[in-house]
Amino acid sequence: GGQSGHVSRDESAFSKQKNSGMRKTIAKRLSEAKQTIPHFYLSVECELDKMMDVRAQMNGAAPADKESGKPHYKISVNDLVIKATGLALRDKPEANASWYDDAIVHYSNVDVSVAVATEGGLITPIVRNADQKSLAQISTEMKSLAAKARANKLQPEEYQGGGFSISNLGMYGIKT
Repeated sequence: GGQSGHVSRDESAFSKQKNSGMRKTIAKRLSEAKQTIPHFYLSVECELDKMMDVRAQMNGAAPADKESGKPHYKISVNDLVIKATGLALRDKPEANASWYDDAIVHYSNVDVSVAVATEGGLITPIVRNADQKSLAQISTEMKSLAAKARANKLQPEEYQGGGFSISNLGMYGIKT
């Protein structure tokens, strides 16, 4: 007979990294959300050639810093997705909501969480009132939030409480 489900492992074949309190909270909330909130999935393919042309024009017109000569901002595809999501949630407020057992909570503000990869895993800093900000503001804020996330310096209010999350993996060829 074989062994009863126990597999002996060489201790040098793996390492353990203790979970931080933040990691545990994020994992718990994601697990709870997947188990308790009704989910539905939609996908669509879009041709973005004109959007990319407009993005290039906006970036080309960005004012430059007098000392360094670098543009004050560089709008990314993610920035455009954040803004589009913010406008869509503003225009369709029934989607700017969360499910709870006793009620659906409709949010007054359009706060978009954006997945950022860090050494410790994904975290979702929030662009508050994304529908009201310019692309330049979103770009500047997102760069700051991503840098703070990678340096493990986000404050809880910067990653807790978003009403909608975006995770963009298009740069890796992921479509759905």
